[in-house]
Amino acid sequence: MVAHNLTRDEAAERHRLLTVSGYDIHVDLTKAVDEPRIFRSRSTVRFDCSEPGATTHVDIAAEAVVSATLNGTTLDAAALFDGERLTLPSLAAANELEIVADCVYSKTGEGLHRFVDPVDKEVYLYSQFETFDAHRVFACFDQPNLKATFRFTVDAPKHWVVLSNMPATRDGGHHQFAETPVQSTYITAIVAGPYQGVTDTHSVAGHGDIALGVYCRTSLFEHLDADDIIEITRQGLDAYHQLFTAPYAWPKYDQIFVPEFNAGAMENAGCVTFNETYVFRSRTTDASYERRAVTILHEMAHMWFGDLVTMNWFEDLWLNESFAEYVSTHVTARHTRWPDAWTSFCNVEKTWAYRQDQLATTHPIAADIPDIEAVETNFDGITYAKGASVLKLLAHWVGEDEFYAATRAYFAKHAFGNTTLQDFLGALESTSGRDMSQWAKEWLQTAGVNTLRPAFEVGADGRFTSFTVEQTAPADHPTLRQHRLRIGLYSDGADGLVRNHQVEIDVAGPATEVPELIGVAQPDLVLLNDDDLTYAKIRLDDRSWQTLVSSIGRFTDPLARTICWGAAWDMARDAEVSAGDYVDLVLGGIGSETEVGTVQTLFRLVSQAIDPYGDPAQIRSRRQRLAAKAFELLDSAAAGGDLQLAYARAAAANAVDDAQLGRVAALLDGSAVVGGLVVDTDLRWLLLQRLVQTGRVGTDAIEEELLRDFTSAGKEHAVMLRAARPTAEAKAEAWHAMVETDELPNAELESTVVGFASLEQRDLLTSYVDKYFASVEELYRTRSSEMGQLLITGLYPMWATDQGTVDRTDAYLRDEQPGAALRRLLTESRDALARALRSRARDTAS
Repeated sequence: MVAHNLTRDEAAERHRLLTVSGYDIHVDLTKAVDEPRIFRSRSTVRFDCSEPGATTHVDIAAEAVVSATLNGTTLDAAALFDGERLTLPSLAAANELEIVADCVYSKTGEGLHRFVDPVDKEVYLYSQFETFDAHRVFACFDQPNLKATFRFTVDAPKHWVVLSNMPATRDGGHHQFAETPVQSTYITAIVAGPYQGVTDTHSVAGHGDIALGVYCRTSLFEHLDADDIIEITRQGLDAYHQLFTAPYAWPKYDQIFVPEFNAGAMENAGCVTFNETYVFRSRTTDASYERRAVTILHEMAHMWFGDLVTMNWFEDLWLNESFAEYVSTHVTARHTRWPDAWTSFCNVEKTWAYRQDQLATTHPIAADIPDIEAVETNFDGITYAKGASVLKLLAHWVGEDEFYAATRAYFAKHAFGNTTLQDFLGALESTSGRDMSQWAKEWLQTAGVNTLRPAFEVGADGRFTSFTVEQTAPADHPTLRQHRLRIGLYSDGADGLVRNHQVEIDVAGPATEVPELIGVAQPDLVLLNDDDLTYAKIRLDDRSWQTLVSSIGRFTDPLARTICWGAAWDMARDAEVSAGDYVDLVLGGIGSETEVGTVQTLFRLVSQAIDPYGDPAQIRSRRQRLAAKAFELLDSAAAGGDLQLAYARAAAANAVDDAQLGRVAALLDGSAVVGGLVVDTDLRWLLLQRLVQTGRVGTDAIEEELLRDFTSAGKEHAVMLRAARPTAEAKAEAWHAMVETDELPNAELESTVVGFASLEQRDLLTSYVDKYFASVEELYRTRSSEMGQLLITGLYPMWATDQGTVDRTDAYLRDEQPGAALRRLLTESRDALARALRSRARDTAS
């Protein structure tokens, strides 16, 4: 899926040969409004070669190389350019390369993405270069360890705003940007279009004023809550300067919310791009604002860890992402209005990590990354969430002060350079005095997740006579690790389910005795990994499980409650409790949950427990129960609150019977009203989605709603709903648009996938199992990396929830011998289906 897949060995050889001093890049966007495909790019690159006479290549993806000159000699582009690489023969000791190329706009969010706003027909552009896409816009040595300075010049329509890593001087539509500090190609940026924004400054001791900017499309500007974003930005800049001491290295900090972005955000130095869904045009819950704050602070952390100091090669990309994820949660909890951010981390990030780490394709955190294709398939829950969880436990193990002292030393020593993992571990050894080699071997170089169980005996007086923590590991990843954790004992009383005893211990090996608990009264609930310090699945003893069933809502500590919710879900996924028992637990306890983010997660997981994890014969009745519970909670919720909105969304998403669907329809047309609930644009689409999925309304209703919301978001909703219509014709149209043509932009493609692949429409999708396996190789070969992964994963026939689909996948993997990336994507989907079948069998039997 990655054309001219750059290998680690190729990058190492090019790094051995070359030292790049600087780039001058000119991009001509003056025709961007009328010319939807091509733009002109001119690149001048100055670099030295340690072996004069050697040959290498420069990366440039283009429709055509118009001219190429090396040290004053014209190169034969027709012979030396293959569409992605231009061979550079007979290098001198000092070299100057100039390439003029006709490059191509992207509609997939890779390279320079072009978007036309349906509201005002204006054109918006933005770049996305991670990990290997800068050469879609300018000729470069596109690898992280060939750092250089960059001077961008951009010509654009006169009414456009043009942004890059540095400030610019402007003469009409001509924008000349100041030279950057030394940085990698993948964090350079160009954002151009009639963006509208708010600017400010923030002063940091030791740095001076940092210019701040927050931008979005003009048609979305009325919804941009720039003051809140700037406030979080100020809090982050202050916190990171305090934690790291190294000053922010760029003179400005722009944040631009862009359309059709295929990720959450990107850490371009001084010019961060975000998915514009973070501009909330309708009422949303505080969990969304918290997620946005963590994302803002995640990208800001990269200004130091990733941008100032950059990995030498992508095997250490995990450290960039994990560090940013860990420290952004730390700063959110310490310096913003979300002190319980670690609860959200436990609820969302660690759930993602545990799921990823139990697939057959699990890998060590410090994975082997031989090429760019491996990088792009390793952007996963291990790279981000497991790594961040492990850094959290590392900070506790070495001491938080020592951990941040190590980061300060690391930035001071390696600023503007490239490093490996050992450089960071060496800094930790220096500040903590601990040998990091065994820790790194256990936690970074082995895969899989451990399971911890309490095993104990209780005397006639109700006190522990023995207590052991048992540790197991999966057979294919048998490492037993050292865990520093806390054990909490919780009792249910007049003040709720509260902790009345806690011990902190080191767990190692298959069994660790806990003498500190001998003679302590058995509580109502024993919680291993209290305070969520280590990374492991935990199990509950029978009494603790019964306490959860009767009293989970009585926890006074939201983090403890979230850990228990997570343990219950792990037990259901592993078929240690039935899906039905999990459904009963959630429906019995969700009404007492106070954290709206947890409520939203629970509704999502219980829906998954119902289908595909649950007994097929009970899918409809359980979904009916779920919707009934959501409507019940909706009717009793505080008017206008976040929980009310979460309940409304869950009710709309799960309505099944005529009465429930009738109420959804009444909320949509206004004939029914819930006090305090505003049925705004996005909620209207959600209500309509359920009516379309169940066949209550059709195309006319979709088109009518689109007229009410003729925006890019509205178009994406409409595309999804057209694919979600319960007709054979709708599925055929969607399949054609997704698979048989390549016309949809990335956001509309993703929406179509979601609408098409509904588990509730199994009967309509039967024939697409064969079509999927007939098409998957071509999708892998012909689509870009991002779009290929979206289609191969999103269209995997989970709707054919039976052993035959698992067998069909196994046969494909055996007979077709697909490439590594495709093999991984199919294997992960196959594993998810096999897990669902195991859970379904347990639930059906019970």
